[in-house]
Amino acid sequence: MTGADLVIVGAGLSGGLLAWRLAEVRPELNFIAVEAGTKAGGNHTWSFHDGDLTADGAKWLAPFVVHRWPSYEVRFPARRRTIGTGYATVTSDRFHEILQGRLGDRLRLNAPVETIAPTSVVLAGGERIEAGAVIDARGPRALAHLDVGYQKFLGQEVEFERPHGLAAPIVMDATVAQDDGYRFVYSLPFSSTRMLIEDTYYADGDALAQEGLRKRIADYAARAGWGSFRVVREEEGILPIALGGDYPAHLASLGGVPTIGLAAGLFHPTTGYSLPDAVRTADLVAGLPDLASQPVGQAIATDARERWAERGYFRALNRMLFRAGEPAERYRVLEHFHRLPEALIARFYAGRLTAADKARILIGKPPVPVANALRVLMKGSK
Repeated sequence: MTGADLVIVGAGLSGGLLAWRLAEVRPELNFIAVEAGTKAGGNHTWSFHDGDLTADGAKWLAPFVVHRWPSYEVRFPARRRTIGTGYATVTSDRFHEILQGRLGDRLRLNAPVETIAPTSVVLAGGERIEAGAVIDARGPRALAHLDVGYQKFLGQEVEFERPHGLAAPIVMDATVAQDDGYRFVYSLPFSSTRMLIEDTYYADGDALAQEGLRKRIADYAARAGWGSFRVVREEEGILPIALGGDYPAHLASLGGVPTIGLAAGLFHPTTGYSLPDAVRTADLVAGLPDLASQPVGQAIATDARERWAERGYFRALNRMLFRAGEPAERYRVLEHFHRLPEALIARFYAGRLTAADKARILIGKPPVPVANALRVLMKGSK
């Protein structure tokens, strides 16, 4: 039997950043991060906007960032705009490299967990690890108590035969055919010839037709005039977009083990971005004076409930996006939103809207039928 002060189950984004932060600011702590996969972080790309993080959070996250751009672009049928807010990306390859180098044998890979409890875990091979506290960071799972839509995507990191000419990210290109809900293409230029292209949907269902999406990516690159390419890497995801639900019941369903990350609903309700919450949670836990199970669980649950409560406005907007208009017309909600000042857009992405911001977002000609908008906004889903 092994012993530790703390066990983090899962070395994805939230678990891995927590492990990194603990190693940096609590060097005396005996902790272990166990990961079922072959590498920390899996196969993902995470991005964020300047302003999403505190100055301290941005400083300690900096080693993980592999690409930064001073601006990004959005494209809609009736609006095309460059937004002068910085944008940055973390790749899972860099994530794994940094964590493995810093954590050493405190990061245990190929170690799936058989059972998990507040003060112990049993690995699939039978090894039992006793701990002062266990934190569950294993990613999304059943959301029976929550009302959600889905953000689903397939992305290909590609190498072009010649320079593609794209200087800044296109975070949303919704000029494409609007099939299966709100659809856009997301493009990140990593070098003059390397790019990540993702075909993304805000949809009611979670089905992901990979072959069709691969063809759509190839067709998109051809229409853009970027030329021929080879696929270097492929990733996909099906992420929840929160519309409402019984959040206390959801927390209760997590089995009494302190839970962080997507499973706890710690992501921006509208965009699905989870990196800012992962950074904030890592700082929260690393700063606790007592890392025993009860105070850790209380602090994590209190924080999660507060985040859910303060983000009700975003869930109301999501209901308007998903339920106030026809699927092929959902893009109009985001097109309408991107008429607003850059500073307001930045506060939206950071989840720090003022009362005036909330009012201004809803001012003007509604992008969906008025009766439908009022119905979903006044429904009062939690």
